[in-house]
Amino acid sequence: MIIMFFAEFYQIFGQMVFIAGILILALLSITLLLGRLLIKKDRLMFPKLLLFTIDVFYGLFKKFSENVGVDAKIVDQIGVEVRNKVNEKIFNRIEPQDKILVLPHCLRNPECEATLESSGLVCKDCNRCVIGVLKEKGEAMGYQVFIIPGSTFLKKIVEKNKFKAVLGVACYQDLNLAMTQLSKFHCQGVPLLRDGCINTKVDSRMVLEKMGVNLGESKNLKKGCTTEIYPEKSV
Repeated sequence: MIIMFFAEFYQIFGQMVFIAGILILALLSITLLLGRLLIKKDRLMFPKLLLFTIDVFYGLFKKFSENVGVDAKIVDQIGVEVRNKVNEKIFNRIEPQDKILVLPHCLRNPECEATLESSGLVCKDCNRCVIGVLKEKGEAMGYQVFIIPGSTFLKKIVEKNKFKAVLGVACYQDLNLAMTQLSKFHCQGVPLLRDGCINTKVDSRMVLEKMGVNLGESKNLKKGCTTEIYPEKSV
């Protein structure tokens, strides 16, 4: 009797695991299709489902994407794009004085003389790179601007400053993880055009647009700010 009981139990358990596996694969497939629809057609459908899948099955979703021949970076891109869409209207209604702009240190010039403090790098306003341009414009609008070398600084910023919204620049993976971490705030993210530890690149016009700057005002950008226009959807 006991042997039969355990045999039936394992059979039922195996069937449940199999069904759960099929459901997860179906969920990942649907999320990938909806994510690609968002990236290619700018159509957002079932945002809560997309974010649930990305947040709960993050690592598995990346492996699944690779196995079906899609760059795993798309998982982070979908996460960023969904959060941008969901938060965009509220972010735009919030005053700049209640927002922070977070820039990565990798955008700085190799000859940067900025000093490191507890809240990040302190820019010397040498105007050798895009950081100085964005910092100057952001502070003039009322933004608090932070230049950080890593996510640990982001925690300190949250603890020591009051704000309602965040505009961040980083690679897709760091952006997605940071926006997840800051989910109680209204976040917008601009991905780097070129990743790495140094000499990275961002579309400064896109950052200025997210900040609320009229693009007509950004024609006369200072040295160090790229004037090239790049496609926002890259994966």
